[in-house]
Amino acid sequence: MRPAHPTEQAVGIDHYVSDADGVGGRLRAEDDQFRVRELERFGTESLEASTDAYPHLVFRATLRGWDTNDFASRISDALGISRERVNWAGTKDKYAVTTQLFSVYGAEPEELPDVDGADLEVLGRAGRNLEFGDLAGNAFEVVVGDPERPANAETITDELCEFGGLEGRRDDSKGIDGESDATPIGVPNFFGQQRFGSRRPVTHKVGLEIVRGNWEGAVMAYLGNPTDAEPEGTQEARAFVEETRDWQAALERIPNRLRYERSMCHALAEFEGEPGPEEFREALERVPSNLQRLFVHAAQSYAFNRMLSERLERGLPFDRPVAGDVVCFSDSDAPEGLELPDTDRLQRVDERRVDSVTRHCERGRAFVTAPLVGTDSELADGEQGEIEHDVLADLDLEPGDFDLPGEFHSTGTRRAILVRTDLGLGRDPLTLSFALPKGSYATVVAREYLKVDPVDLG
Repeated sequence: MRPAHPTEQAVGIDHYVSDADGVGGRLRAEDDQFRVRELERFGTESLEASTDAYPHLVFRATLRGWDTNDFASRISDALGISRERVNWAGTKDKYAVTTQLFSVYGAEPEELPDVDGADLEVLGRAGRNLEFGDLAGNAFEVVVGDPERPANAETITDELCEFGGLEGRRDDSKGIDGESDATPIGVPNFFGQQRFGSRRPVTHKVGLEIVRGNWEGAVMAYLGNPTDAEPEGTQEARAFVEETRDWQAALERIPNRLRYERSMCHALAEFEGEPGPEEFREALERVPSNLQRLFVHAAQSYAFNRMLSERLERGLPFDRPVAGDVVCFSDSDAPEGLELPDTDRLQRVDERRVDSVTRHCERGRAFVTAPLVGTDSELADGEQGEIEHDVLADLDLEPGDFDLPGEFHSTGTRRAILVRTDLGLGRDPLTLSFALPKGSYATVVAREYLKVDPVDLG
């Protein structure tokens, strides 16, 4: 195994599993070189259906240069309705061409606005709004810009096929759109760099301090920690906060675009006297609820990445279980061609069941898991259990620590440690086409091919 880029190692990703040199280059040289299409499972009725029973208008949008949240705000503003009446199943990046579903409560097709950079296709009506669970996965078409060694893509594909234990499925492989030249591959199901901050990976540091009950440390992890990737003025402002704890003076230095940092400083500046744990917690609660949850989720994700890296170090398989593993089974409602784990269906594997569960894994019906630790987490047994206990001990965490107030609370879940897909490889330009289940990262596939600084993965 090759060591990962140092920036990736900082978020728990220690290795590449393919040994060949990367093709080099970068992603998202232009927005249309990174395309994402949702694989949804959401039915609609016709537009003639009763608006009393089916009040939600459903449309598909292909967006260029639009962040999902910003596009939803544009729609709600144009319709003169609350932003809460616009819903979607998955959030997408603005630096891409994305195709996804939206639902709008109480809207009519003719009321939808013309929006620059957006093509809308009205599909019908629904009795409820879209939710995250309606997203099964995403199909990607990714062009590698300026590759230095494009021929290496073939070797990397072969190595990832072997890592995923997929040699026997090679002749039957087809991509999500049925292309016959796709090759089955597998990669560790790491959380990608963007989970932690591509240029300033600190969200997990904030989350770790929250879970440890160190509210002051959590605030300072977010306000401080200057990095070279930031403008000089921002670095100076963060250093000033670390050195002085002068919250009011810091507001004169922190750029207006850093609105969450300013919100925290405002909260602390309003307090007369020396802030204590309660005041630092209140400062954290000034940021949006989704960011509060993200802090804790990033801590869980960091621990998960560490567990996967340690499993690689020990040479344990990812495509099949060993005694003590916890597996989940596949979601039978997944779109054709997509392997979708159902982490609500778990089974602990003892010595007697290893062979039978291995057969399920070979057929894409079961997946070895590791924990996203929370209050309800039960850790594995055997060697995987040792890994999980050791990583948590090293981070000074245990499941009960996630019994936290408000949005910071998490019951936890488990997540498949391997993601498998049928990959189509285009040669001119070098293009990777594949589909992934919801929650898995395209950059985790792409990183094995490029082997570059994560910043160049977008």
